[in-house]
Amino acid sequence: MGKKRIAQKGIGEEKTKAVRTGGSLAKKKTRKSIEAGRIYIKASYNNTVITVTDDKGDVIAWTSAGALGYSGPKKATPFAASKVIEAIVEKIAKTGPHTVEIYVSGIGPGRDSAIRSLANSGLDVVSISDITSIPHNGPRPRKARRA
Repeated sequence: MGKKRIAQKGIGEEKTKAVRTGGSLAKKKTRKSIEAGRIYIKASYNNTVITVTDDKGDVIAWTSAGALGYSGPKKATPFAASKVIEAIVEKIAKTGPHTVEIYVSGIGPGRDSAIRSLANSGLDVVSISDITSIPHNGPRPRKARRA
C-alpha cells in the first residue's frame, strides 16, 4: 500500500499536499490570492446570476438566487439579488479579487440592487459596464398576407 507523503515547502514553491487518488499520489494545490478580477451580473426576469472571474476569465466563484433557495417569482426580486451579492462576497473574502470590474447584462429587477450591494460590500470597484445585447434589425419579417 505505501505511506502517504507530505511534500515539504521549498523556496519559491507553492504549498502542496499529496493526496491518494486511485493508486497514485497526486498533488493538491492551495488557492492563490487574486488581486484583480471581474464580476458578471446576469439579471433576467426569472433569476439573478453572479459570476466572479480572474483577469484571464477563469471562474473563481458563482452563485444565483435559485442556488440560495429562492424559488418562483422571488428569485428575480431586488432583495434576492442583494442576498446573492452577500453570499458571493463571503465566498471570495479570503482569496480575492479585491479590485473588480463589474459587467452587467440583462434588464431584470435585481440589476440595480446588485450593483448597489457590490459598491457597499467593501470591494474596490474600478468600472461598471453594461454588456446587455441590443438587437439592431432583428430577423426577416414574415411573408405578407394575401388579400
